[in-house]
Amino acid sequence: MQTRNKIYDFSRSSVSLASRRRLLSSRPRTMNEQFAKIVDSLTSDWKTASLAALGTTFGLGATWLISDYNAWIAFGTGGTPPNVNGYLKITRFRILRAFSGDDLRDSSRLPSNSKSRSYIDGDLPRRQGRPPKIISRTLPQRQYPEPLDPAIYERLHSLPKKYYLDHQDLLVLDKSITEGRSTDAIYAKPDLPGRKTAVKDKVLGDEIAHVHPAENSLHVWLTVPDTKKVVDAGWGERFPLSSLGMVDHGWTFVYAPRTMGEVDVVERIIKAGIGNLTGQKL
Repeated sequence: MQTRNKIYDFSRSSVSLASRRRLLSSRPRTMNEQFAKIVDSLTSDWKTASLAALGTTFGLGATWLISDYNAWIAFGTGGTPPNVNGYLKITRFRILRAFSGDDLRDSSRLPSNSKSRSYIDGDLPRRQGRPPKIISRTLPQRQYPEPLDPAIYERLHSLPKKYYLDHQDLLVLDKSITEGRSTDAIYAKPDLPGRKTAVKDKVLGDEIAHVHPAENSLHVWLTVPDTKKVVDAGWGERFPLSSLGMVDHGWTFVYAPRTMGEVDVVERIIKAGIGNLTGQKL
């Protein structure tokens, strides 16, 4: 009995010792092991936080893209197809423009070796006040709408038809190809005897000018010297794709007029556009 008791006591003692050994072996035995466990813990937390931040960023980005796409469709897409492919196309141009550092209100980016004549007599008066706020999308090139007196609106939007009726020997009135046929435009007759053969553009064709229905700005095809006059006097800016070599440098964005006096200036600019394509100074 005594022997058995001793054996039993020894066995209990052995189990206890083994348990203690396992406990000791599970603890970090060096400072390096302790540091490694801390790093593993921090790394795991960082990965979790990074995934959460990435998910949040992706969600916000997707929300912004959907909102921007819907706003683009609602405002009018100009000559760009109003679908996802069209939006991806203009977004690519938008990214290229963002990295170009090109200020469209800087006329020094226009070609300096242009031999085209000016159809604007003298200089334009300086446009008063700040320039309008421009919508950031590259296409369509637009400003944010501003209130406009109905009489000014009516006069402005009747200009393409007015010039066509006054100069049917030079002009054609049709829907604007560059604006997806969403507004009237004046075109130069392609078979004019005095038509300048040097004025060719696969995008613009024979189009001279149109007015945008949504916010009353215009696009007018001018000579480079006349584009410089418009930009320098604060009446408009260059077209964003011209600096990418995709459209003639004279395709010019003209700000919406705010008064009858400013419509007078817009008429001078349109007449210069007619001169550019027809070779006839009005």
